Amino acid sequence: MNPIVLDLFFSLMKDACVIIVLAYLLLRCKSFSEVIHRNITLENQIFFILVFGIFSIYGTLNGIRVMGAPANIRDLGPMIAGLLAGPVAGIGAGLIGGIHRYFAGGITATSCAVATVLAGILGGGVHKLLKGKLPGIVSASLLMAAMEAVHMGIVLLLAKPSSTAFSIVQQVGVPMIITNAAGMGIFIFIVINRINEQTNEAEKRVMEGELAAAHEIQMSILPKIFPAFPERKEFDLHAILEPAREVGGDLYDFYPLDENRLFFVIGDVSGKGVPASLFMAITMTLFKVNAEGCVSPAEVMTRVNNQLSRDNEASMFVTTVCGILDVPTGELALSNGGHNPPLILGAEGLRVIAGTPSMVVGAMEDIPYPLLTETLKPGEVLVLFTDGVTEAMNGVDEAYGDDRLADELLKVVHQPAADITQTILDDIRRFTGDTPQSDDITLLALRYSGSTGEQH
Repeated sequence: MNPIVLDLFFSLMKDACVIIVLAYLLLRCKSFSEVIHRNITLENQIFFILVFGIFSIYGTLNGIRVMGAPANIRDLGPMIAGLLAGPVAGIGAGLIGGIHRYFAGGITATSCAVATVLAGILGGGVHKLLKGKLPGIVSASLLMAAMEAVHMGIVLLLAKPSSTAFSIVQQVGVPMIITNAAGMGIFIFIVINRINEQTNEAEKRVMEGELAAAHEIQMSILPKIFPAFPERKEFDLHAILEPAREVGGDLYDFYPLDENRLFFVIGDVSGKGVPASLFMAITMTLFKVNAEGCVSPAEVMTRVNNQLSRDNEASMFVTTVCGILDVPTGELALSNGGHNPPLILGAEGLRVIAGTPSMVVGAMEDIPYPLLTETLKPGEVLVLFTDGVTEAMNGVDEAYGDDRLADELLKVVHQPAADITQTILDDIRRFTGDTPQSDDITLLALRYSGSTGEQH
C-alpha cells in the first residue's frame, strides 16, 4: 500500500478511537440513555444535535489535509445522531457539521458539506425504517461504508477541477470508508453492549424481587410464632430455619393432632433454589393432610412417599423425620426417611435415636418405613436438625460435625428450647466466619416437662 495512504489510514483510525471515549461518556448521560431506550423527546433531540454536530466539527478540524481537502470522520456524527435519535437529530447534526465544513473552504467544500447533511438524513431514514430499532454492528458499519462511498461520488461529481477531485478520492477514499465504518462499528458495539447490560440488570432486579417475594411466601408457611403453645406447660418447642439462598428446600412443621398428641416433622429437599422450595411446600402439605388421618408416623411416611414418588419427573426427593409425641406419657413414635438421626439431650448426656437405615422420601413407591419408639423423660429434649448444621464449612474446609454439635448441646442441656436452637446457630456462625453458607440450616428442639408441666 502507498506509504502516504498507510499513514493516512492509521491517523484516521486514531481519530476514530475518539468515538470510544465519546460513547462511554454519553452512555452515562440521562438523555442518551433515554434515547437508546426509544424515549425521544425534543430535549433529547437537541442534545443529540449539539453533541454530534460538535463531534462532526471535531472531525473536520482534526482531519488530515490531502491536496487541500481534509480526510476525516466528520460524517460519523450526523449518521449516529440520525440512527439513534431520528431524522430531526440527524439533519440537525448534519447541518452543523456541513455548514462548518462549507466555510472551511477548499475545492471539496460544497461536496463534503452536502455529504455531511446527507449522512444525517440517511441515518434518520434508517431510524424510521427500523422503527427506532438500532441496526446491528455489521449492518451499521456497512451503512457507514456505503455513505462514505457516496461521499466520494459526490466529490467526483461536484468538485472542480475533476482531475484534482479524482486524485483526492484516490488518496483518501479507501481510508475514509474503512475508518468511518470502523468508528461506526465501535460505537454501535458499545451501545448494544450497554443496552444488554441494562437489560440484564433490569431482569436481575425483577428476579431478585420475585425471589424476595418467594422467600416471604415460603417463610410464611412455616410456623414462626414462638412460644408455639404458650398454654401448654408439658412441653416447650422451638424451630429455626436459615436458608442458604433467598429460597431453599429445608422444612419443619408441628401441630397438635388432638389434645394429647403433637405431630412434628423436619426435612431437607434435594437440590437448591426455587425447585427445592416448591417441592418443600408440596411435602409440607402432604404431611399435614396425611398426619390427620394416621395413627403412626411410619404410616404417614409411607403415604407421603407414595404420593411424592408418583409422576416425579424431576426425580427430586426429601430426607425427613416425622414423629408423634404422646404428651401425657412422653412416649415418642418416630419414622426416619433417610435423614440425620434425631438426638435426645438429657442430664445423663446425649443419645441417638438410630434404627435401620431407610430410603429417602419421594424416590420410589411402596417403600416400608420402620417405626422407632422412645420415651422422653421430664427435662429431656428431642433435637432434630438437617445436614446443613453438621456439614457447615469454615474457611479451611472443616465441617462443623457431629462432635461439635454434641458438645454445644451438652452446654445448654437445661436451657429453654429457643435458647438451644439459637445457641447452636450462633456457634455455627462463629465456626464458619465469613465463609458463605452453602446449605440451609434447620433446627428443631422439643423440651418435655412431663404431664404436670414440671421439669425434673
